[in-house]
Amino acid sequence: MNPLDIKEQLYHFCATTVAQRLSRIQQTISRLQEALTSETKSTAGDKHETGRAMLQLEREKTGNQLAEVQKLQQILVKINTRVDASRIHLGSVVYTSLSNYYIGISIGEITIDNTKFFAIAPNTPIGKALIGKEQGDFFVFNGKKFEILTLF
Repeated sequence: MNPLDIKEQLYHFCATTVAQRLSRIQQTISRLQEALTSETKSTAGDKHETGRAMLQLEREKTGNQLAEVQKLQQILVKINTRVDASRIHLGSVVYTSLSNYYIGISIGEITIDNTKFFAIAPNTPIGKALIGKEQGDFFVFNGKKFEILTLF
């Protein structure tokens, strides 16, 4: 498979995952808003206040999740899948002697064309170890020595 096709598929997987998370969060926010509205109509005293407080806490937690997903979207917008560089950067696909990486957002393992990749953010420990490296470079991470075999 063409390297740019692999990069496109990895990007698409990440973008789809983020879009799905966003959709779930938006649905949760809608349900919570409906629940808060119906709680407002209730006048059951302490029970009413406790239920309302629990819904408010849940809405706050969901709002934080929404902010995190929006940050992921902002990172994805910065990735140009058609850029090929000699140094590892945001959007790079990296093959090492021990594992393969996609530098974008941290969503875990992705399999493309029977090859496993770890989607990682550049600010993760392994991402920091990779950023700026070139093909043929070596680095040590968690006591293991990696060689960068290919990147695009």
